[in-house]
Amino acid sequence: MQKTASLPLPSPDALAQSVTLTSHIGAALDAAGGWLPFSRFMELALYAPGLGYYSGGASKFGRGVADGGDFITAPELSPLFGRTVARQLAEVMEEHGLDRIIEFGAGTGQLAAQILGELAALGVPCREYAIVELSGELRARQQVALAAHAGQVVWLDALPERIEGIVLGNEVLDAMPVRVWARRHGLWREQGVRRAGDGFAWQPAPDAFSAPLDVPAALAQVPGGHDIQTETHEAGEAFIASVAERLERGLVLLFDYGFPAAEYYHAQREHGTLMCHYRQHAHDDPFFLPGLQDITAHVNFTGIAQQAMAHGLTLAGYTSQARFLMNAGLMEMLMELDPRDATTFLPASNAAQRLLSEAEMGELFKAIALTRDIDTGTLSGFARGDRAHRLLTDA
Repeated sequence: MQKTASLPLPSPDALAQSVTLTSHIGAALDAAGGWLPFSRFMELALYAPGLGYYSGGASKFGRGVADGGDFITAPELSPLFGRTVARQLAEVMEEHGLDRIIEFGAGTGQLAAQILGELAALGVPCREYAIVELSGELRARQQVALAAHAGQVVWLDALPERIEGIVLGNEVLDAMPVRVWARRHGLWREQGVRRAGDGFAWQPAPDAFSAPLDVPAALAQVPGGHDIQTETHEAGEAFIASVAERLERGLVLLFDYGFPAAEYYHAQREHGTLMCHYRQHAHDDPFFLPGLQDITAHVNFTGIAQQAMAHGLTLAGYTSQARFLMNAGLMEMLMELDPRDATTFLPASNAAQRLLSEAEMGELFKAIALTRDIDTGTLSGFARGDRAHRLLTDA
């Protein structure tokens, strides 16, 4: 991880926004008696109205520092990602008569544009593409990117109470607040935040927790008695429970980076998975420039699967992003390009390599499919290399 001292400086306006958010978080901390759980700090840093990283006006997605982005997601990397996802969606939509898609957190709108374009090319009707977006800046970018689909796309402030169709999310769960825990000398203690000069620092909760019922059940899966820091995912699990309660019939398809619980809480992952992204640099200081950097944690997919199944959904597939994309036809689409046209084929091939490579996004990122009241058999994206049994073994 990179040290924050070597990171690029923000603009004066961006710095002023961060200072204002720091004051806002500080007021919340003082009102709480001088200590906040990290999950509350993370929520404010990312989503405080008008000031947080996702609710403020800063650009987030991009290929490099020059275009203002802090990180790049698969749809920005290559349209092959969205087109391949669309082929999986088309399979389900045609077979089960579904014609509505709801995307949660649509980024720049590129994934939606790629999916709608491919569905149209395949002749698969999509009556409505709804986007649940909390960021005004991102909603504005999405409206520009999706201007050609103005008749199909609508924006929502929250998930509808009743859903029949497909719920889609790419890198949504990793941006939900997590609780941070440290085990020291056999005792678990939740980690939180205190003031430190003009900023913030880690501070354990006032009381140590030692009884098994005092800590989240997920931590029981942490082996041994060694010192370790890790996270639990109450917000992400509550989100999937909320989706499950609303889904009357259809498919939930999510892409994100993470592991089954046995890997997530492995003894060698002693520092947890919390990480930050700022101007295409990764580091581990969540208190650096609040509001100007992304704060994420990897996803515990066992917890997601458990919550989904507890609320009546079926675990229909879980595999690596690389395996999903290859199963669903990415390589066939790549081969449709003329390899003699270097200006088109080489960039597409290089992007596909990043999507599929174990050293890039191919293995760390996973796809999970959850269904209700539809008989999918085997979804094409999970036809080979399905790892759902790893989640069920952990459950």
